Amino acid sequence: MSASSASPSSAPASSARRAWMAVLARTSRADLEAALERALRGLPAPAYDWLRPPEIGLAMVRGRVGGSGDPFNLGEATVTRATLRLRAAGEAAAVGVACHLGRDRRRAELAALVDALLQIPEHHAALHQQLIEPFAAQQAVQRDAQRQDAAATRVEFFTMVRGD
Repeated sequence: MSASSASPSSAPASSARRAWMAVLARTSRADLEAALERALRGLPAPAYDWLRPPEIGLAMVRGRVGGSGDPFNLGEATVTRATLRLRAAGEAAAVGVACHLGRDRRRAELAALVDALLQIPEHHAALHQQLIEPFAAQQAVQRDAQRQDAAATRVEFFTMVRGD
């Protein structure tokens, strides 16, 4: 059963889901645990079943010559992935998926749980506001800082023409 098998009116747009999954993949375990604990404070812990327990493996990382040219195999990276299904009474249960760089099983579990909870309409708005938006803003600031650091070391090459 895939997440797209949920009712069409409650299924998130695939681009929106891709966006929040990308944010979750770049969020640290400590941040995920703390934010999820705050978001679910006072609510019962969500029950779920594993479809694919967290597992560690390798993925081939591909690069492109010059950033846009021919692709080549850059090397392998360690990844952790997990898939779970929330236990729901009566309705189609949401399936959460997570995949991130590294070897942290708990982080994959938390990200998959957040992904599943974000697919439930009554939890979506609150979780998106409390988890995804702050993490996305934090990651945007980090990206901008990295861009500024890289721009500071940029070298402009030019050729001087000798007079003949």
